[in-house]
Amino acid sequence: MNVNLAELEKGQSIGTREIPVTRADLVRYAGASGDLNPIHWNERFARAVGLPGVIAHGMFTMGAAVQLVVDWAGDPGAILDYQTRFTKPVPVPDAEGAGSPETGGSVVTVSGKIAALDAEASTVRVDLAVTAPDEAGKDQKVLVKAQAVVRL
Repeated sequence: MNVNLAELEKGQSIGTREIPVTRADLVRYAGASGDLNPIHWNERFARAVGLPGVIAHGMFTMGAAVQLVVDWAGDPGAILDYQTRFTKPVPVPDAEGAGSPETGGSVVTVSGKIAALDAEASTVRVDLAVTAPDEAGKDQKVLVKAQAVVRL
C-alpha cells in the first residue's frame, strides 16, 4: 500500500482485522521463540497456576496485532517504534472448548486509527485497539496503549 501523509487525518481508520489463534499456533510460536512455558500449551499446568486455561504468549499477541500497521504502511521497516501494555491474557480453548469446533482457539480483533501526525518528521502514530474474548466469551481489552510510530 502506498500511504500519503498529506491525505491522512487524525481519527482516520487504517482498518480492522480478526486474527484466529489456535493451540497449534501457540506450539509453533513456542518453538520459534524458545518460550516453552507450559502455560501456553498445557491446560492442567495453566489451571494449576491460577489461569483460566492455556493462554497465548503476550509477544505473540503483540506481534500479531502490529501486522495490521505493517500491512497498512506496506513496509515493516517503516515502523520506528511500537509499544504496548499487556492487560489481560488471551485464553485459547482446545477443540472441545469455545471457538471453532474443528480447531478450538480464540480470535484477537485489532483495529487501528491515526492518533497523531507529524509532517516535519514524516511520521504518523497509529493507536491500536486489541481485544479477545475472556474464558466466558466476553470481549476484553488484551493490550492497551498499543501505539506504533510509522515513517511515511
